[in-house]
Amino acid sequence: MKSLRFIFLIPLTYLLLSCSIKQNVPSTFVDLSSYIPQLVIDLRYFGQHNFIGRPIKGYDREKLYASKEAAFALLQAQNELLKEGLGFKVFDAYRPQRAVDHFQSWAKDIADTLNKAEFYPDVDKRDLFKLGYIAAKSGHSRGSTIDLTIINLKSKEELDMGSNFDYFGEISHHNYPSISTQQKANRKKLKNIMEKHGFKAIDEEWWHYTLKNEPFKDNYFDFPIQ
Repeated sequence: MKSLRFIFLIPLTYLLLSCSIKQNVPSTFVDLSSYIPQLVIDLRYFGQHNFIGRPIKGYDREKLYASKEAAFALLQAQNELLKEGLGFKVFDAYRPQRAVDHFQSWAKDIADTLNKAEFYPDVDKRDLFKLGYIAAKSGHSRGSTIDLTIINLKSKEELDMGSNFDYFGEISHHNYPSISTQQKANRKKLKNIMEKHGFKAIDEEWWHYTLKNEPFKDNYFDFPIQ
């Protein structure tokens, strides 16, 4: 009998371990790259081109997820842009809570400034929490927040927004005055089309939009992107 128990124990243990590692995407979320034709993905936290300079925990594949409601609204906005030969490039959408925790632990390590020159040259890393660049929770983890810009679909070039994605500084604020007329117009174009289709902006980041009627206002998800 002991040998029989041992035979059946191994598969069961393996199954439990597999379930703990592989977490299914909720049925209330969709893969944006499959859902929206011609969407361009530049998932910065999957690779090294981000403010930390290394892949972020929870980003195990270059895939984008969002709630069904946010995905549908983004699809309508993309369809409108297509008429002008334009489209969206998305930098981030759903963000696991473990990634937010990774940001916090990184911010506490004052000596780790690998990508400071590109992403926060004028900000002391010790001030990232105080200035609100790093927080314990992110709307991205609720599944209806998207970071994006507009591109020319033929050339794949981004419209000039006056600052890079995830740049920590006042130049990234929507109403920053010291950018060109064209850069202001590009930001306004992005904001207008996103607001038209049900998203709202935040003042500090021209790329950041959250669905106004997001379905999970109090839920912070942590399933990994696999």
